[in-house]
Amino acid sequence: MNTSIRKNLLLAAVVILISLVAWGAWTMTRPNGPGEDFVSGNGRIEATEIDIATKYPGRVLDIFVREGDFVKAGQVLAQMQIDVLKAQLDEARAQQQQAIHAVASAEAMVKMRESDLAMAQALVVQRESDLDNAKRRLARSQALSNSGAASLQRLDDDQAAVRNAEAALAAAKAQVTAAESAIAAAEAQVTAARSTVAALAATVARIEADIADNELKAPRDGRVQYRIAEPGEVLGAGGKVLNMVDLKDVYMTFFLPATVAGNVALGSEARIVLDAAPDYVIPAKVSFVSSVAQFTPKTVETAVERQKLMFRVKARIDPQLLEKHLTQVKTGLPGVTWVKLDPQAEWPQSLAVRLPE
Repeated sequence: MNTSIRKNLLLAAVVILISLVAWGAWTMTRPNGPGEDFVSGNGRIEATEIDIATKYPGRVLDIFVREGDFVKAGQVLAQMQIDVLKAQLDEARAQQQQAIHAVASAEAMVKMRESDLAMAQALVVQRESDLDNAKRRLARSQALSNSGAASLQRLDDDQAAVRNAEAALAAAKAQVTAAESAIAAAEAQVTAARSTVAALAATVARIEADIADNELKAPRDGRVQYRIAEPGEVLGAGGKVLNMVDLKDVYMTFFLPATVAGNVALGSEARIVLDAAPDYVIPAKVSFVSSVAQFTPKTVETAVERQKLMFRVKARIDPQLLEKHLTQVKTGLPGVTWVKLDPQAEWPQSLAVRLPE
């Protein structure tokens, strides 16, 4: 009798134990979310990454930051060696000064040619006057010769004087033409010299831009994540020196099934709970819903297969909130994002916003 009771009690204890284990397993696996108006997905905290890379090949002269340093937009993070560029800049500036002097010389030549033109024009006026005087004298000589009052020799001399005056006038006019051509050539030299100055100014500006590009600056505020190169290393064009993250563009990427992703609107409220800090609830908003399924079987024919469709979603944290807690922002942390499907629904107390002080 005692043996039978013991067996029954032992059996009852085993049944109770099994029931407790089953109840505990059911309790752990049963849905315990805030309701059907909310959906969740697992993900990791991410941020926009920026590679600080060289524009031109060269040697890394120095790096001014270390991993984990906070940097501001425009801050110089690294310096490439620029000795060759400095020499090229000095050469270009010297050539630019030579070109500027050449412009001054060409402009002076134009002034000189203009003076020559004025002299030639004055000579033309003089030759025209001489010719007019010679023609008047010839006319008088002809009248006197016809009346017998003047010799033929005088008439011949006056005719020769007219021809000489005409030749002198033609030569003076040729000098005017030559002076005008000389002015045009001198002005062309001025234009060429000025073009050379402009070209060399552009060369100087290009080299200065190259020198500036060899100062690797932060394009925006953020934090240095990795030092990829070290001083003394020679890198090719596009060689990565540093990697930084923009801590004002932080989000969690997670996946939702097709049956739910279609109900998630851009701008929907979200809450992020990190595994490393489960006591805090971070507010966010849905900023992206993929238009293409990430895990799509080759053939989607049945409802069961359609459940395998997963869409990528991003929940972005407010940049102003991030700015208040920059030192606490860390990428790569896993967690859960809850999204509110019904805008009218109220967040449960367990997902009320709770942030570190």
